[in-house]
Amino acid sequence: MKILVLGGYGLIGDAVIGRLLRDGHHVTGLGRDVGDAGRRRPAVRWIAADMSKLLAAEDWLSMVAGMGAVVNAAGALQDGPRDRLDAIHRGSVVALVAACEQAGVRRFVQISAIGADPASSDAFFSTKAEGDKAVTGSSLEWTILRPGLVIAPAAYGGTALLRALAAFPVFVPAVMARQPIQTVSVTDVAEAVSRAVAGSLPPRLAIDLVETEARSLTDVLSTFRAWLGLPPARVVRMPAIVGRLAAVIADGLGLLGWRSPLRSAALVALARGVTGNAGPWNDVSGHPLQPLEATLAAMPAHVQERWFARLWLLKPVVFGVLSLFWLVSGIVGLARQDAAADILVSHGLSPAFALGLVLAGSIADIVVGAAVLMRPSARLALMGMLAITLAYVGAATALAPDLWLDPLGAMVKAVPALCLVLVALAILDER
Repeated sequence: MKILVLGGYGLIGDAVIGRLLRDGHHVTGLGRDVGDAGRRRPAVRWIAADMSKLLAAEDWLSMVAGMGAVVNAAGALQDGPRDRLDAIHRGSVVALVAACEQAGVRRFVQISAIGADPASSDAFFSTKAEGDKAVTGSSLEWTILRPGLVIAPAAYGGTALLRALAAFPVFVPAVMARQPIQTVSVTDVAEAVSRAVAGSLPPRLAIDLVETEARSLTDVLSTFRAWLGLPPARVVRMPAIVGRLAAVIADGLGLLGWRSPLRSAALVALARGVTGNAGPWNDVSGHPLQPLEATLAAMPAHVQERWFARLWLLKPVVFGVLSLFWLVSGIVGLARQDAAADILVSHGLSPAFALGLVLAGSIADIVVGAAVLMRPSARLALMGMLAITLAYVGAATALAPDLWLDPLGAMVKAVPALCLVLVALAILDER
């Protein structure tokens, strides 16, 4: 069967595609940036498209033509420069369903969310519910799957945050540590999608995908810590204000294009508990979904998981330090331009040329220091930092090699700064 998977390179979408390929289907994946996905999944035909701009049935017709099924695994947590929840979760789904009806697509699988409710004050849950409503009101053979906290070998969003908190040194910090959570393995989600597109699930079924028993966030974090192979540590309950402060900061970073799982929408989800009803799936499938312990046992952790877990919380620190370093460097250069120019003049440069270099360098420092804070320009800013640092070191070595022997180590300190930029480039990718 020909199947279109939306959000095909995401945490759930990639697992779904892998399962559908193993089932022998011909899969087409859709996403905004499919370059990496095309290299990782060359057997898939990829379509580069932004769902938030496909708001009419005509926009979808050419993509769904000839498809036997469509799987919508796309979604976003919160509004931001790259995400418009109403367009992604509702508007595009309304248009897509209409296109599927016109093109004769038989089956539609919607990956929704536990807690989706049109009356919710949170945009994530209300727009998800509106998208579900468009699906249930259609003439298609639809299935709506509502996963709990999805656990996968890949680390992104909430699953990345769990790893990072579990690997925290000395103790494990947790906000709302007693809130109940039910997890689900991404392989079980992919299995459910496989059954739905094959027609082995009852049609027009909306069902939760969760392990049978709920557990507290404390238990989840302790289980993850053991999975990472780290010694036990006490889970320390953080005051609610810590969570709210983190959410405010994360929401601000979201406006700059960074997709932190600590945003206020995630706290709303945690506050209500990530729980569902496991009974209906157990009745339909004949067996319960695997518990967290079995999920983690099926994907044993190695050193790369510990590296990632420890680096994840350091990532904002790395970028924050780099931004501060370059902004302060540029501001100090502008504030003390005459003193900086005098150093260059003492090594043979003309006063006008020396002042021009100081001004240009200071402005460049400020530009890259500000640009690295914005996700769309971060990579270019980091490359700029590399170029500026290498130019600075090269020019200083040629014009004033004695600076390498400066007792304050002005030149020597450029080397670790350069290494930090390389680290930031290495950990820039989100998935």
